[in-house]
Amino acid sequence: MEKLDARIRNHDREIEKMCNFHHQGFVDAITELLKVRADAEKLMGQVTDTNRRLQEAGREVTAQTEEVIRCRIQQRNMATTVEKLHLCIPVLEMYSKLKEQLESKRYYAALKTMEQLEKVFIPRVSQYRFCQIMAENLPRLREEIKEISMSDLKDFLESIRKHSDKVGHTAMRQAQQHRTFNSAVAKQASMGHYTKPVYSLNGRTHSHTHYGRLLTADETGDEEEADEEILTAQDLVDFSPVYRCLHIYTVLGDRETFENYYRKQRKKQARLVLQPQANMHETVEGYRRYFNQIVGFFVVEDHILHATQGLVTRAFTDELWNMALSKIIAVLRTHSSYCDDPDLVLELKNLIVIFADTLQGYGFPVNRLFDLLFEVRDQYNETLLKKWALVFREIFELDNYSPIPVETEEEYILVVSRFPFHDAEIEKQDFPKKLPMSQSVPQIYTQVKELIYASLKFSESLHRSSTEIDDMLRKSTNLLLTRTLSSCLQNLIKKPHIGLTELVQIIINTTHLEQACKYLEEFITNITNVSPETVHTTRLYGLSTFKDARHAAEGEIYTKLNQKIDEFIQLADYEWGMAESDGRASGYLMDLINFLRSTFQVFTHLPGKVAQTACMSACKHLSTSLMQMLLDTELKQISMGAIQQFNLDVIQCELFASSEPVPGFQGDTLQLAFIDLRQLLDLFMVWDWSTYLADYGQPTSKYLRVNPATALALLEKMKDTSKKNNIFSQFRKNDRDKQKLIETVVKQLRSLVNGMSS
Repeated sequence: MEKLDARIRNHDREIEKMCNFHHQGFVDAITELLKVRADAEKLMGQVTDTNRRLQEAGREVTAQTEEVIRCRIQQRNMATTVEKLHLCIPVLEMYSKLKEQLESKRYYAALKTMEQLEKVFIPRVSQYRFCQIMAENLPRLREEIKEISMSDLKDFLESIRKHSDKVGHTAMRQAQQHRTFNSAVAKQASMGHYTKPVYSLNGRTHSHTHYGRLLTADETGDEEEADEEILTAQDLVDFSPVYRCLHIYTVLGDRETFENYYRKQRKKQARLVLQPQANMHETVEGYRRYFNQIVGFFVVEDHILHATQGLVTRAFTDELWNMALSKIIAVLRTHSSYCDDPDLVLELKNLIVIFADTLQGYGFPVNRLFDLLFEVRDQYNETLLKKWALVFREIFELDNYSPIPVETEEEYILVVSRFPFHDAEIEKQDFPKKLPMSQSVPQIYTQVKELIYASLKFSESLHRSSTEIDDMLRKSTNLLLTRTLSSCLQNLIKKPHIGLTELVQIIINTTHLEQACKYLEEFITNITNVSPETVHTTRLYGLSTFKDARHAAEGEIYTKLNQKIDEFIQLADYEWGMAESDGRASGYLMDLINFLRSTFQVFTHLPGKVAQTACMSACKHLSTSLMQMLLDTELKQISMGAIQQFNLDVIQCELFASSEPVPGFQGDTLQLAFIDLRQLLDLFMVWDWSTYLADYGQPTSKYLRVNPATALALLEKMKDTSKKNNIFSQFRKNDRDKQKLIETVVKQLRSLVNGMSS
């Protein structure tokens, strides 16, 4: 402490020294400071005044400065606002664009706009509430677009049903024009003038034709080029709803749902299209509408197949086509069976061919349709046969069944131009002359040719070879001859009003028709250019038709002759108890013989041995009928006078037989028809019982043809059963043993009969 105090005292002395050293200066400074004080106060007044004046002057500047600051803040806010608006305006513009696209139904573009909004624009300004509202609305708008596009698709599917008929009609017309053009080109090529095709289809060739245009132009340039545009499916149908809907569902990631819906609906429509109208078979228009709708359906599907990627597949269209083909074939098979008009069947065939060609052009297999045409061809042939049956019946009804009179050479040429008739003898005769056949023969021949033409019409465009067509024509002709014409001839022959003269003419007619069959074969050969010698060529076996008809007519001649003979015999009025004969033959028998003579004169025109057979048959039937008249069980008594009268009638029959009413018989062949009657009558007329009984059973017997039972039956009718009618009463006076002789003969005849029966 002492040191400290000492130290302090040292410092104090130094301070005091320092102060003493500077004291004068300090006093001087104070004196200067006091001098400055007055100046300082003066300066203070000036500063205060200046400050006052400065404050007054700066007050306006301060106000303006605050205004400037406020403006600067506003400018900064505006710049910020503009910057934010630059970010929001594209979003609002895109949203406005989205609304416009929705209003104009540009849904695919709207979906693209939504995608841009979601991925690009809205994320930039997602902090704003209006953007959140937009983002919330977009899913709802997508669902609305899906619903609207599906509604448009449904409208499209509904409208396509209405347009299918027109689309199909257009496609089939195009195929028909193509086929007509090809036929013309083929014809021109066959004539050697065809150089290059003048027909083309845009896109693919005909085997894969799609919505092309038929172009015709003069290749040489001498004429103006002519373009004819045929409407296509795109021209007739607006496919945009399908494209839109497909794109929309693709964008939305729901393409599979759309594809399944579209295919399901089209399958339903296919089933509806394939349902025919109940009366479709009545008119060709019914078939045409049916085919148009089916073609229209598959043309649309084919367009969808190639215009879209995977909406429908080839497998799907093939499945639809196979289903449709089975249904179409079943429908056509059923409805065509109802059709009995050959013209309608022919038109149906043409429609089927165009229908098949059209769909084949779009790549659909149609072989089954051409196979069906063979069934339709059989139906067509059946309708033709029915139609020609009526034609043949009318020809036969209008025929006069007499040879065709020819007055002039022109008439003769007219007949032979219709029917191949050649006869050197008739050609040498002078006019007027007669041709052996009746007018039905050239008419029948012409109608057979007409059927061949009608059958040929069906064979056209079937893509068959000449050999197959030749086979078809020959089979149709054979059916016409062996079924239709044969049936008509058989019915004609059996008709009651057809007499012997008509039957004779029918036999002559069939002979000429049979001879004309070879010309029909030549006619078919000329049409098809297929040689008859070709292997497997069907021959015309219709010759049997005319042979059978002739045999039937011959049989009918025999039957009608016998009926006529029976009619004359029914007029017989014998007085079986007459004492003696009239001395001349019965009137009915002479009329019968005159009838037979005149009839057999007509028979001279018959070919072969028909006349001889008819004559022999008539004589045998006459002999049998006369024999039955004698042996009739209802006839109880016969006098010797009646026997004598009957003998006169039989003699007339024998004279007729010996007069050779029909040439060609050898010796007394025809007279042998009455040999049984002759020997029986001789036995009773001569009363030669002893010879008969003695020679019975020997081949040299005079009465070999007399049956004991026949002799017994006749002898029983001549027994004396009453005094009034006893034909042997004259013998009672002279020789009563005659009666006993008769009894003895009867007993012996009975023993012979019993011996034969045992």
